[in-house]
Amino acid sequence: MGGRTFLIGGGRDHAEVYAPFLRAAAERAGGVPRIRCAVVDEGDGREQFERFAQALDRSGAGCTPVPALVPLGGRFEPEEVLDGADGLLVCGGLTPAYQEAFAGCADRLPRLLAERGLPYAGFSAGAAVAARRAVVGGWLVDGVPVCPGDTAEDLEEVAVRPGLGLVPFAVDVHAAQWGTLARLVSVVGRGDAPCGVAVDEDTVVEVAGPAARITGRGRAHVVRPGADGAVTVRSYADGEGFDVV
Repeated sequence: MGGRTFLIGGGRDHAEVYAPFLRAAAERAGGVPRIRCAVVDEGDGREQFERFAQALDRSGAGCTPVPALVPLGGRFEPEEVLDGADGLLVCGGLTPAYQEAFAGCADRLPRLLAERGLPYAGFSAGAAVAARRAVVGGWLVDGVPVCPGDTAEDLEEVAVRPGLGLVPFAVDVHAAQWGTLARLVSVVGRGDAPCGVAVDEDTVVEVAGPAARITGRGRAHVVRPGADGAVTVRSYADGEGFDVV
């Protein structure tokens, strides 16, 4: 059960995207799981936690959500947060702020999750920072637009920073809705990440060992390097999967 990672591409209307993660947490708990919900508090942390708690409840899978609010500019401390937890949900928000909050535990958090058999779910920003090389925002490459400016997360140039390393590929989110697939294509094309997966909203990529499986209403778009600086893109729908290599 350890080492299972769930990458949710965003979206607020379809709570069933949490169900695969909650089932994994329930297996670990042997009953109703206790889910730590990590939120970087930009001033509305309690409200954001309540939104995610309600979505977890609507999934129908059953759980006990517990908040783990990290103040903006603060650090996530996994040893304390994971005590008594059966799963960790890292929620959405400003992706650079989440990367900063988790940067100090990139060596500890994956080890603790594996040792304790805890599944990890990342929603939007939480999915992006799960990568070894995290795409945190930006909309320009050498001054040239590669995606809409309102997806930039308060950055100009596309930025790739150290992530948690729970998955070996870079992750971008809101792919179809925000047009971020092109950003990930640019990241892989210039060698900033070995490969990448762009996830649509209301879609989950479950990674367990060397395999990934897609669940949800949208698609996951796998970007791999090709010859002479080119890239290839292949999209996968609900029930399909790909090798994590």
